[in-house]
Amino acid sequence: MGWSQDLFRFLWRSLSKEVKEHVGTDQFGNKYYYIAGYKNWRGQTIREKRIVEAAKKKEVDYEPGDIPTEWEAWIRRTRKTPPTMKEILKNEKYREEIKIKSEEFYGKEKLLSKETNEELLTPPVDTQIKGHASAPYFGKEEPSVAPSSTGKTYQPGSWMPQDGKSPSQ
Repeated sequence: MGWSQDLFRFLWRSLSKEVKEHVGTDQFGNKYYYIAGYKNWRGQTIREKRIVEAAKKKEVDYEPGDIPTEWEAWIRRTRKTPPTMKEILKNEKYREEIKIKSEEFYGKEKLLSKETNEELLTPPVDTQIKGHASAPYFGKEEPSVAPSSTGKTYQPGSWMPQDGKSPSQ
């Protein structure tokens, strides 16, 4: 399918007045092109296109970061001019410096947090709060689960439902 697709693309571009202008190449070998806006044979205005021809022809070979962010910004039209190799290398060096500084910062912060946790913080107090503040026995001793009575007539397990009110009727 590769050669037939290239042939079709060549024929289409020759008939549709599309002229690819090579704008640049990145450090990975990807080539970037600009196609100016034009009117097609039906009078429709076709807007400009910015495309990339990948160094790796298969899409599955690509991973995030294979296209530099500067070129991606140009393709998505968030910047007007294509980046230069000098600019890309400068930004890459800056990103590496930031990465190193952040690793140093988090390393120091980790050491400081260990020291402060051991020296300055008191151990947490074990408190147990039972019940809810709206309960009538909050802050007092909870009522026991075992039956108790102040009267002399209560006997555990002696209660039976009345004869006339069985649940089946």
